[in-house]
Amino acid sequence: MQTSDFNYDLPPQFIAQSAAEPRDSSRLLVLHRDSGEIEHRIFRDLIEYLRPGDALVLNQTRVIPARLHGTKLATGGAVEIFLLERIDDLHWLAMVGGRRMFKGAQIRLTDAISAEITEEREGSQRVVRFSEPIEPQLATLGETPLPPYIHEALPDPERYQTVYARIPGSVAAPTAGLHFTPELLLTIQEKGVELIYVTLHVGPGTFQPVRAEQLEAHKLHAEYAELKPEEARRINEVKLRGGRIVAVGTTSVRTLETAAIRSAGEAGVDVCAWRPVVALAQQTDLFIRPGDRFRVVDAMITNFHLPQSTLLMLVSAFASREQIANAYEVAKRDGYRFYSLGDAMLIL
Repeated sequence: MQTSDFNYDLPPQFIAQSAAEPRDSSRLLVLHRDSGEIEHRIFRDLIEYLRPGDALVLNQTRVIPARLHGTKLATGGAVEIFLLERIDDLHWLAMVGGRRMFKGAQIRLTDAISAEITEEREGSQRVVRFSEPIEPQLATLGETPLPPYIHEALPDPERYQTVYARIPGSVAAPTAGLHFTPELLLTIQEKGVELIYVTLHVGPGTFQPVRAEQLEAHKLHAEYAELKPEEARRINEVKLRGGRIVAVGTTSVRTLETAAIRSAGEAGVDVCAWRPVVALAQQTDLFIRPGDRFRVVDAMITNFHLPQSTLLMLVSAFASREQIANAYEVAKRDGYRFYSLGDAMLIL
């Protein structure tokens, strides 16, 4: 398919610059895949679409304060270090902004902490060696990164975390989960719906549009995903007794579908209508696009995504390109708020 097939026009006024308060007061567009019917609800109404015996799968990753500011030791020029991935205690892969940030460049962060570029990677990516482990210092030195299309600082950085965020490692929030409150999660459990947690650490590739003309030519940025054995067992038991797996966000979808593909082995042979999942703790670069089969996920909660993004392609695979395109036009007509801090969509 052509990347241009997933383009659409979105005037800037539709891009949410602040989060709804309370969290579960955001709007919810419900798309029924079997009929194409669309309903307009409030997010807390989600409970009406869940059944006893279903499982809600949530990504428990936590956004780290990944943006650091410093100065170039030689010239005093401003430098920004955007941490991407920890290599070891001292070394990180990062995007480094500033003039002439080549191998050997030294950066001053504080009187006591400095950094040096030890390797040049693609584009602005660099391997940076810190003078001491930087992770314990991020709470005081780092800033929580926001997507480039959000131009207003959040009054509370926790508003860009899910209420169940536990495992630090992401540079962006799994935004479909931002709509949940502790009270809503409790109500969901009381209805007999299981809550199951996975981890996928969101990387910067989540904001990057597909630049290749053909989808098949695009390589997705790999991200660390983890599904523990106990959670894998619970997911398989839900499926065996006829419950639905409702994935919260594209990151949960990719984790679950990676676990199902891994259980099929290299031959990819499926022996039943659905594919059991296995535990995993690995990098995944699974790129789901129209034509791909979903082995585990029965329903999906997601936000409204950027044009020509891999996230838009994933939801277009789960429903159809035509259904998603129509739903987005309906959402624009009805004044929904788009992207990370915007409204939500339930695809059944």
